[in-house]
Amino acid sequence: MADSGALPAGFGELEVLAVGTVLLVEALTGLCLNGLTILSFCKTPELRTPTHLLVLSLAVADTGISLNALVAAISSLLRRWPYGPDGCQAHGFQGFATALASICSSAALAWGRYHHYCTRGQLSWNTAISLVLCVWLSSVFWAALPLLGWGRYDYEPLGTCCTLDYSRVDRNFTSYLFTMAFFNFFLPLLITLVSYRLMEQKLKKPGHLQVSTTVPARTLLLCWGPYALLYLYATVADVRSVPPKLQMVPALIAKAAPTINAIHYALGGDMVHGGLWQCLSPQRSQPDRAREPGPSGCGGNGVTRPHTPIPPAAEEGIQPPGPVQSRPPHLFLAFVSQTCPGASL
Repeated sequence: MADSGALPAGFGELEVLAVGTVLLVEALTGLCLNGLTILSFCKTPELRTPTHLLVLSLAVADTGISLNALVAAISSLLRRWPYGPDGCQAHGFQGFATALASICSSAALAWGRYHHYCTRGQLSWNTAISLVLCVWLSSVFWAALPLLGWGRYDYEPLGTCCTLDYSRVDRNFTSYLFTMAFFNFFLPLLITLVSYRLMEQKLKKPGHLQVSTTVPARTLLLCWGPYALLYLYATVADVRSVPPKLQMVPALIAKAAPTINAIHYALGGDMVHGGLWQCLSPQRSQPDRAREPGPSGCGGNGVTRPHTPIPPAAEEGIQPPGPVQSRPPHLFLAFVSQTCPGASL
């Protein structure tokens, strides 16, 4: 499959086309949404905060996953891998490094939110930068080990993309898999679960917690859990007993993680649709923009609301004790507000 357009064993023409199409849709969607997140951070000064730096790290990692999926999609539609053995190693390394960075960035963001909102201590730039550096250095380290002989990269069953080789299980693969999985899947998952659980307990008073504490952990489990199960199954049984088409399912599910993360972390504002619609509408005059909708959200009340600074605790949708009149500056919403003066956010 690496050198010719022949169909791989266990796949038909329609199935190869379907895999390539799904990968292409996932890649383009992830690139667009995470590209907007990165652009929002770069273009909107108000978003350049330590907490949003962790969101940026996640968006960069997810962009890398989407680029990896785009290469796999093109190869699948070509029905061959055109980049040779060295290209396979590079593709496997890049995809694995960004996948680990995405998982660990989610855990770092969970811890950052807990520290920021539950300890009432401002997350400093030094702490945020240190977290991002640790995430990426650790991810590159673990992804580089198969290139150095501990584990190895090889073609997926479809033969048009590369990942960790789980078809030949030996002591080398088993030792690498369990060590890597502990530090890069189970430990980040535990940090995510504990951080959001503590946030629920600390901010359980009605109105103080307005972000989902279950979506991040569920995303890790649903998107990366099938891969973990496949690798674990390969260590205890003959993976060749699993149909090749079924072996490709974890890869397709994992490539959806960038889209889910972008929607949850950056595009999750309840006013995003209105902001996009206002961007496409004729611009309003400056006095009209100063008049905000009434409490019902169905029309203006004719009263100009004075500007209220956004407190740090409201940065991501968590309301601190006491009345808060302003909305949290979600990444994409703030970008729309700055670049589209007619947007009603």
